[in-house]
Formats: sequence, C-alpha cells, structure tokens
Amino acid sequence: MQIPSNMIVGKIKWPGLYICLGMAAWGIVSALMAIVHNYGGLLAARIFLGFVEAIFFPGALYFLSLFYNRRQYAFRTAILYSGSQLGNAFGGLFAIAILNLEGKHGLEGWRWLFLVEGVMTTGLAIIFAFILPNSNKKILNLTEEECEWVQWNFIKDQGQEDNSDEITATRGLVLALTDVKTWLLCGTLYATYIVGAVVNFFPSVVGGLGYDRNTTYGLTAPPFILCVFCMLINGFHSDRTQERFWHVVGPLGVTLVANVIAVSTLSIGARYTAMMLLPASFYSSAVVTLSWITGSLSQPAAKRASAIALINALCNTPNIWASYLYGGAPRFLVAFIVNLAATGMAIGFAAATRVYLGRQNAKLDRGQTLGKNGPTEAQLAGNYRYLL
Repeated sequence: MQIPSNMIVGKIKWPGLYICLGMAAWGIVSALMAIVHNYGGLLAARIFLGFVEAIFFPGALYFLSLFYNRRQYAFRTAILYSGSQLGNAFGGLFAIAILNLEGKHGLEGWRWLFLVEGVMTTGLAIIFAFILPNSNKKILNLTEEECEWVQWNFIKDQGQEDNSDEITATRGLVLALTDVKTWLLCGTLYATYIVGAVVNFFPSVVGGLGYDRNTTYGLTAPPFILCVFCMLINGFHSDRTQERFWHVVGPLGVTLVANVIAVSTLSIGARYTAMMLLPASFYSSAVVTLSWITGSLSQPAAKRASAIALINALCNTPNIWASYLYGGAPRFLVAFIVNLAATGMAIGFAAATRVYLGRQNAKLDRGQTLGKNGPTEAQLAGNYRYLL
C-alpha cells in the first residue's frame, strides 16, 4: 500500500491533510482493536492497520521534500525519525503504565493499551490537520514574503519547482523502477534494515542480560535516547558538509564493531555496550541514506514520491523473515552473524552508489546528457550535481 499511497500523495494538492487523515484512520483502527474478541477479528484489524499505517512514513518523507532542499533534508529526516526512536525508548514504559489499568471498567489491560494509544493518535491527527501546510506557497504563521523565500530556497537547489502535473503517477513509478540509483540506494537501505530488525526483539535481547521485565524495559530506553542524539548530529553534519557517503558508512563501521562485541562475549557490560551502539549507529546511517534517496531521485516529483515508497516498502520486508533469526537466547548467534554480513553488504552498496553517482557527475561536467533517469532540463540549467 505504500507505493499506491505515495503515488496519490505525489499528485494531490493537499498532501498534509491526506497524511493527517491517514494518521487519524490509523488511530481509529488501533482503538477498535480493543473490542476484538477472536482471532478472525484480530486478523482483520491487523490487515486494516497495515493499509492505513502505510500512508504515514513514506508520505511524511515526501512531504518534507516539498519544503526542504538537499542541503537541509538529512537533518529534517533525523528529526522525523527521532519521533519513532523516542517511541521505542519510552513506549515500553508507557505500556506498563497503561497495563496497570487491568480490570478498570471491566476491560483487560491490553484493551486499554489499544484504546488509549489509538485515541491519542486520532486526537493529535485532527490537531495537526489544521497546522500542516499543503504546499510551500502557504504556510501557517509565515508571511507571503517568507513563503516566497521557502520556494526560492527549494528552486535554487533543484533548478525547478515541483509540478505534480509534469508526468503521470504511473510514469513516475516506471521512472523509479528503471533507474539504477533506485536499486543501489535500495540495496544500501535494505541491508541496513536487516540489522535494524533487532529493534523488534530489543526487549528479548536486552532481557537476555538476566533482568526482570520492568528493569529490562528501563534498560531499553538509553540506547534509543542515545540514538536520537546521534541521528540529529549525523544528519546535521551531513547537511552542513554536503556529504553523504561517509555519513552512511561511518556509522555502519560502528554497527560492525557492535555486532562483533555481541557475537564474541556474554559479558553483561560488553553486550549492553553493543546494545547502546547498535540503534545509534544503523539509524544514524539510515537517515542519511533516506536523504540520499530523496536528493538523488528528486525530479520529477511523481518519480520522487514513487521511489521513496518503493524503496521504503521493500526495505521493511526484513521485518518479516528476520524474526526467525532471533532464536538461541541469550547469545542470538545466528542473528548477529547475519547482521555482520548485512552491515558489510550495506557498506558495499553505499560504495557502489558513490562510484556510480561520481561517474554521473563526471559526465555532467563534460556536458553529456544522462537520459530519462538523469537530471531534468531545468535542473541541468541550474548546474545540478548529485551529492556524494
């Protein structure tokens, strides 16, 4: 659903409202899971949840790209991702608090969990629907002159303003599918997200250190808090220096070290250090990869929207099969060995991407055209070059 949803969001005139409506539907479906009484109902609710959830993240990445150019995007992506990581940090503790409502008004604790979090999500979505702009031409609390500056800042980098009518949504998807850059960057992010699947089992992995449930949930928070700071710093520095490759590969080097530690010892201190380093490193890399995707596949806008969703959808599939890796507690040997290999693969794809984009830039410097998958004529007129 991510791909058709982003094909829609790339063409409509009110993407901000569309994303908020999707977020509200997400909250409503989550809240309705509180009334499920059998497996069939739970399965149906989960399917609907997947439909509406698919709108948010790729849509939000595209939405940010409407307002920020390549020299600003990595830091903004890091801010967006920080919300998810703060949820990982405190979600378990928040859930424990809600589960203490067990028996109130005749409802089990797990029903309260879905109800409270679903209602909160829906309420926030309604509020944000009145705040989020739908284009860079009219932004709440900005004057007309300030909005014009936002537009100029975008055009200065891209060489053109976004035009949702430039090509059809289907044509945008075809351009994304046939672009080598899509698959090189997809390979980088896919391999990174293989390692990222450890987040789904983080309480189990940390629980392997031998602590009780509440202590375990408490110990899962610091790694994600560190992760937020590292993502923001890496994204900010990547934008400031206008460099992508080393800001992708550098954190992945830390990921390699963390996985080596996790594989080689059962020492509580050493393994918790590895757990501290893992999210901070691979997510710091991922946010820059996402900005590399958006900046390298930027025009036409319909292509950018499809590429973001296509890559994000494919790169989340490790969450399906990686669940079978995390057996053999407390060492989780197979999982961490696979993570080591995946980290190496991510570094390899990132290196291939840098070489390819460097060669594309060299062709542009020689005045050669790059065909349908290169910069548009307007971008070429603005001396567009790929960030390396």
